[in-house]
Parts: sequence; C-alpha cells; structure tokens
Amino acid sequence: MANKTLNFIVKLAGKDAFGRDNAIAIVRIPRVLPRVIKLPEKVSHGRQAFVLLSSVVRAHLTELFPGREIEAFSQFRLTRDSDIEVDEDDVTDLRKALRSKMSTRQFGQAIRMEVVDSCPIELSNFLLEQFNLAPDALYKVHGPVNLGRLTQLIDQADADGLHFAPYVPSWPDDLPRVDILDSLQDGDVMLHHPFESFDAVVGFLREAVYDPDVLAIKQTIYRTGSESVLMELLLEAVRRGKEVLAVVELKARFDEEANINWAERLEALGAQVVYGVVGLKTHAKMMLVTRREGTRLRRYAHLSTGNYNPKTAKLYTDVGWLTASPEITADIDMIFQHLASLNQPKVPHQLLLAPFNLHRRMLREIQRVKEAALAKQPARIVVKVNALTDEPMIRALIEAGQAGARIDLIVRGACMLPPGLAGITDRIRVRSVVGRMLEHTRVIYTRWGRGKDDESLYLSSADWMNRNMTRRIEIAWPVHDAKLRQRVIDECLVPYLMDGRDAWQQLSDGRYERLGQDGHSAQQALMDRYRADS
Repeated sequence: MANKTLNFIVKLAGKDAFGRDNAIAIVRIPRVLPRVIKLPEKVSHGRQAFVLLSSVVRAHLTELFPGREIEAFSQFRLTRDSDIEVDEDDVTDLRKALRSKMSTRQFGQAIRMEVVDSCPIELSNFLLEQFNLAPDALYKVHGPVNLGRLTQLIDQADADGLHFAPYVPSWPDDLPRVDILDSLQDGDVMLHHPFESFDAVVGFLREAVYDPDVLAIKQTIYRTGSESVLMELLLEAVRRGKEVLAVVELKARFDEEANINWAERLEALGAQVVYGVVGLKTHAKMMLVTRREGTRLRRYAHLSTGNYNPKTAKLYTDVGWLTASPEITADIDMIFQHLASLNQPKVPHQLLLAPFNLHRRMLREIQRVKEAALAKQPARIVVKVNALTDEPMIRALIEAGQAGARIDLIVRGACMLPPGLAGITDRIRVRSVVGRMLEHTRVIYTRWGRGKDDESLYLSSADWMNRNMTRRIEIAWPVHDAKLRQRVIDECLVPYLMDGRDAWQQLSDGRYERLGQDGHSAQQALMDRYRADS
C-alpha cells in the first residue's frame, strides 16, 4: 500500500471464483484519474455540478465483484513516513545513496490511517492490525479523506467572481532593466516579492552569465523546482567557460529528485557541485558574482529570505537583496569557501551565520532590549518569521517582556510562546497573517534606546527554530541604509501589525481569534502599490 493513495476496503459475502472465503478486498483508486469530475450539462440540467471520483467508485463497487454481495465498505488512506534517512558518515556517495532510497520512500513506516467516519469498526480494526498501527493512529474523517484533492475544482468551475484577479508585479523602481551590476555600485536594492517581479533576480543572473568579464558565479540551491530558468542559466554559464560553484542541498524534503537531477546536469558540463556540510542542511539563499573590472575584481551578490524558485516567488512573500558591498560580498565568498572546503569559517564582518553565531547574536539582541527596558529606556522587538519554537529564544523574549519591553511577533505557523499570560507574557502579542500569499519573510527589528543608532534590523533565511539555529547553514544580514531600513519596516512589519482582514491573534490558550474581515489587508495594500499597471 503506497503512501497516501486513495483506497476502498470492502467486506464481501460468499466465495470467490475458486471457492475461497476471502472476505476482504482492497480497491486502489489510480492516481492518474481526476478526483473531481464535472458532470455534462445533459446530466446536470444546465447547472454546474461535480462528483468526486470516490463517489463514482462507490456507486459501482458491486460491478467490481460480480456474484458477491458487499456487506460493508469504506474509503481509507494510509500515511507513511516519507523522510529519506541516510547516514552521511557511512556513505561515500550521498547523491547515489539518496537516489536509491527514493524508490522506496512511498513504502516507509506506516504512521496514520484515515477512514470515513461511517467506517465499520471491524474494518478499521482490520486495517490497523494489517499495518501494525495503534488505535491512536486512526483518524475518522467527516467527508473525503483528502480535502486537498478538491483544489481540482478550482480549474473546472466557471466562477470568475470567486477567483483572485490576475496579479502582475512591477519591475523594481530602483533597478534598471539593463546594466544591473553597474547600478549596484550606487547602493543596495531591495526586492519585495511577489509584489515586485522575480524577473529582476533572473535578470541579475542572466546579465552575469552573458557578461564576458564575469569570471565566476556561486549559488546555493535548496528548492528551485524541476523546471528552473535560473538553473538553465547556470548551465549556460558553464558552457561559456565561467567558473560555477553550486551548493546543492540534496536533502531538501520532497525536492531531492529535482536537486539530484540539477546536480548531475551541472557536473556533466564541468561545474563544481558540492553538497554542503555533513549533518547540516544548507538553507541559506545566496548568489555571488565575481567580475573583472580593469585591473581588479569586484563582487556582486543576491541574498534572499526565500528560495530560488520562480514559481513560488509568485506566491510567497519574501525579500531579496542585491548588493555590491565589499564587506557583505566578502562574507558571502567566505561562506562559499567554507561550504566547498569544510574548513572552519572566519568570523563574518556583517553576516550572521548559523550554526556558528546567528543564534547567539539573536539572543544578544533580545538581551540588549531587556537591559534597556530595565533602565526605563525605549525597548521594542518586532519579529516576523514562519515559526517560533526555539526554547532559548522563547525564554529570552519572555524575560524581555517581563522587564517591560513591548514585543510583537508575527508568526505564520507554529508558535510555542503563549502570549497574554498575566505577569508573564502580557506585554507580548502574537499574530498570524493568512492571506492570498504565503507569508515567508523573516525580519527581526530591535530597539534598545532613544538614539538613532540604538536599533537594528536583520533579514534572514532562518526561522526561530532549534533546527534552523543549530542544524542548518543559515544567514542573516543587517540593513544599515536608513532609507531601505525604513522601507522594510513600512512594508514588512507595520502593515502586518495593522492588518484587520487577514490577521489572526493568538490567545493565551493557543487558540486563534480572527481580528476582522473588512479592515486593512497588508497584502492587498502592497499589491495595489506595486501592481504593474498602477
């Protein structure tokens, strides 16, 4: 039984064609068939009507077992552990080991059984016994066992009023469409996706690939997809004789096959492909370009809170950063050298690097705010991440709040810090914003005094989880430019703290309460601001 396939379990009366009393049959629904079927007008009488594939199968079950009586049946779906586990210390070829494991990932350890809530107990018990599952692993579902398949309804339904209007992002105002690298000598450029086009990142790389003075390109690859214009450009860079270093994370969950395929294609052309540090996932998003300019070399870089994936760049909110800063680009080059050689990295001048100093520095930032609060100075923390589960960070935030700091946390997913507990976390607010786009930006703002230099703002690839701080290669970079810092605050923090349409407030008992449905939407405001035709 493969992972997450839709099946029917059927209890039959009578004997089979060979006279045997095999009372249980399993019917697997092929994945190639559509799960939602639009009925023809002659059946639906001119209305839009749809039927689930499972309902069609259920209606015709008797035809699958001629001469037998069906006594009971139920839909069910088995979930298996799909993680690919390899001991990196014991394998000589990680890529080969992962590829061999992928063929069996659909048949990992069974961990959950879903059945419809009307499933007879004898059938559910039979399934649990067959897959060696405890009663707690059984989930009775009211309705289809896989609601995700209903997304097929979106493409089939004729309901324009229920669809989001197409959105075309604008090209960044601060970035020319040509001579991108030269323009970065005037200062850093912020890219706010998906409100500003990801084509700017593609344009940055394309210009580097076709520039005869560019000598080397280095890039991390985490989730880039099976089809990627960026990867095709890296292949073209190799063909043009440039030195290309690709740090490919082979263990990016469910992207292993795509990443292995890209790694093999790059290696076949002569690129240097490395797989990062043993035991650590390379989750940092960095691209570095080295160009010969007269008698010297100059570096240009792109950093991002999100993946190098043009498809998700249309759906996820992220911040990209283009820079020619000598200090930042030198730090990036040092990190690439560390990933390629596994030598002990030097202390970066500007970037923070996990698992070395990122966690420690974030705790220090919180401590500075706590000390300011104790001294009755302005003390403020605003953090926007996907998850907050790291215990040292949580304890530090609680202590800063108890000292008097005002703390706002914008956490899209899991948050293990209960806000609003009297005397403990009553100065901490937690909200989650769930709108048209998936919130993915990581921003950390702290203030610890009244002076203009008593604040910091970092953008990061890392969530505030223990795995990100201790078991991954992650980066965070500071925003020093006052204008760009204010832009990050005005676009990535303030609108989300004011959101009254897509925001949910976390209560002290862990439940979430929607703040409203008719107020300001941060995402909609940003879409309106950066729409290409506005």
